[in-house]
Amino acid sequence: MAIQDIYPTALRLLGRPVLVVGGGPVAARRAKGLLDAGARVTVVAPVASDALRELADSGLLTWEPRTYRTSDVDGVWFVQTATGVSAVDTQVAADAEAQRIWCVNASDHETSAAWTPAVAVVDDVKIAINAGGDPRRAMALRDAVATALDAGDLPLRRRRASAGTVALVGGGPGDTGLITVRGRRLLGQADVVVADRLGPRDLLQELAPDVRVIEVGKTPGHHPVPQLEINRILVDEALAGNRVVRLKGGDPYVLGRGGEEAEFCRQNGVEVEVVPGVTSAISVPAAAGIPVTHRGLAKGFSVVTGHEELSEVPARPDHTVVLLMGVAKLRESAAALAGSGMPLDTPVGIVENGYMPEQRVTIGTLATIADQAEAAGVANPAVIVVGDVVRVSPFAPEHFKTANYSTITPNKPRITTP
Repeated sequence: MAIQDIYPTALRLLGRPVLVVGGGPVAARRAKGLLDAGARVTVVAPVASDALRELADSGLLTWEPRTYRTSDVDGVWFVQTATGVSAVDTQVAADAEAQRIWCVNASDHETSAAWTPAVAVVDDVKIAINAGGDPRRAMALRDAVATALDAGDLPLRRRRASAGTVALVGGGPGDTGLITVRGRRLLGQADVVVADRLGPRDLLQELAPDVRVIEVGKTPGHHPVPQLEINRILVDEALAGNRVVRLKGGDPYVLGRGGEEAEFCRQNGVEVEVVPGVTSAISVPAAAGIPVTHRGLAKGFSVVTGHEELSEVPARPDHTVVLLMGVAKLRESAAALAGSGMPLDTPVGIVENGYMPEQRVTIGTLATIADQAEAAGVANPAVIVVGDVVRVSPFAPEHFKTANYSTITPNKPRITTP
């Protein structure tokens, strides 16, 4: 049989009787696949594997513990033979052929009337691959295609009308490689993308030409599209039958108002999925080599968006404070932390445009950082990190380095001098 002789199709076997002849591992795999398709499966074999016995004991299929009879093919829609005995498989295939029943002969793929492809399922897409009767080749191709679909490298968009949905996708700090696989896949399926100013903007260039991009980006102090309007856009587009992706920078649930958007969608009967993202509160400091926690330096951290919240966080160098969208109020924030007891020599790092080609790092102390930032023209998007963890950064000046902490001995306290 040549591959050109194959007419690819898909069988709908829900509720239809099928026959599996054989009791070994191959028969068990085929029986499981047929059950997944909703078929009524009968297995004929003198001895059955543990896997087949479990399926029979649970009532999912019928096992006839005997040798094959020609009458076994009567009234079935499909036959799979996998006894491992060529003569038996050939007889089953001949009996099925006589009754014009499609049969897969596992012993002889060349003469088999049908082949079982290598199958992968991604969302509601089922991939079936035949590779000239070479099952390992087919499986390798299947895995490659499934991986590409999972990663969003192949188009998964629906082309027929369906119920609209909303996905709140965290895009990470902006680097296209830091979006999750699930987020990338949903973006590839989108009919409409409601996009923030931050996040992996380059991915928008990869969308199909007919995908609509609605820009709702905000800058500090300037919100051209109010949040209530963003909520309404998401719901209206989904109710129109579109697959909507709300592409956000960072993580939707970390100071991203994703909770409000999800709640509004559900209140209006729209299915919503939340896809976590790599929050900039952690990832952007990491881009500058700053861990938000570090053994011997800091066991915890707080994330805040403005100086008015700083009175509620521990004002100690061993508790990291991460400020988002805090450049405009940096001087007030530094004063607030100092007023709460944070030492003025506490290291502070500012990371602008984390992970992007124009990334820049400015490091100073609580006493000096506001003047340094003004002199350097520091601007958003930027993440500010306050605490002893800044000492770990390779961008920190040499006199910031300290040997007074341990990454080997757990919980060894930092030595302080009066």
